Amino acid sequence: MMFWILVAAMTAAVAALLLYPLLRGATAADDDRAGEAAVYRDQLRELDRDLAGGLISADEADYARAEIGRRLIAVSAAEPKAVTKLARHHRLSEAFVLLLPPVLGLCLYIAMGRPELPSRPLAARLENPGNDMAVLIVKAERHLAANPEDGKGWDVLAPIYYNALRIADAEKAYRNAIRLLGPSPIRLDGLAETLMASANGVVTEETRKVLEQSLTLEPQNPRAKFYVALSMEQAGQAAEAKAAFEALAKESPADAPWLPLVNEHIAKNGGAPAADGTALGNPTEEDLAAAQDMSTGDQQQMIRGMVESLDHKLAADPNNFEGWMRLVRSYAVLNDKDRAASALKRGLAVFPADGEEGRQLIALGRELGVAAEGETE
Repeated sequence: MMFWILVAAMTAAVAALLLYPLLRGATAADDDRAGEAAVYRDQLRELDRDLAGGLISADEADYARAEIGRRLIAVSAAEPKAVTKLARHHRLSEAFVLLLPPVLGLCLYIAMGRPELPSRPLAARLENPGNDMAVLIVKAERHLAANPEDGKGWDVLAPIYYNALRIADAEKAYRNAIRLLGPSPIRLDGLAETLMASANGVVTEETRKVLEQSLTLEPQNPRAKFYVALSMEQAGQAAEAKAAFEALAKESPADAPWLPLVNEHIAKNGGAPAADGTALGNPTEEDLAAAQDMSTGDQQQMIRGMVESLDHKLAADPNNFEGWMRLVRSYAVLNDKDRAASALKRGLAVFPADGEEGRQLIALGRELGVAAEGETE
């Protein structure tokens, strides 16, 4: 019942606002006509005073009186007709204004509303919120107000706050979840994104520390690696950012959803975008095998062009471990053991032999019969 009372009150208020100009306009029109007739009557009285004072002659007074009288009669004769026409026009407008809002609202409610549903008080909606996100948030907030040490509640509410763009509340929820449940990559990454949102996308020093903590828990976390690389880019460290983005591209699957974005940042920092997660545009073993179907001259020209392109890229950007592996193997396929040994030596200068990558390079050289000093074994 209260709903329909509110609807009626709102309809009446809207109708009153729309009718006010019409009613005011009709009153103004009546005042204009009455004022015009009063002016002509004043002119007749003024004319009599001028005649009595000898300011005008009798003939002039008769002529002026006839003209003023004609105008007064014309105004008085047109007044009833104009009033009737204006009143009819206003009645039609008023009827339209009074009927349109309620009729239109009723039609919309019948078409889109659910009049058969009973009203549900807030307590009932909180008891069974369904998919109403606003009610779910209110229910969770009431629970946490009574149980502020419920870490799982804060953990659930934090991403909901973030998606609802309640950034300050999201930060508080993530910090409470981390305090009560301990740090995890998901919670730390969520907190980092919240801090970035509050800083208009800037990876601040505090955010960088949160991301590094996430990487200590999950070293292969692509989400944290991306934001760390982004912090280097924002700090103007283009070379370091490019290397970090390229490393992430090499570690990512070919169908990784974040790979196109990573490629954009690689290109932005002066690198060549990765076509997949391994090669950064370098020739593959499949490319070399496909060349076997070509003539000998074309085959050698194609292969050497690809390998030399890779060699130039590695000279400009040596921090590409997979690239060095491919370069050594490619020169060995071309039976150019001297260049293969030179490539192996240059690769070991970047990735020392006491490291995991260096040991893999040495193992590949032994497999292909290439020594780092340029001699075959």
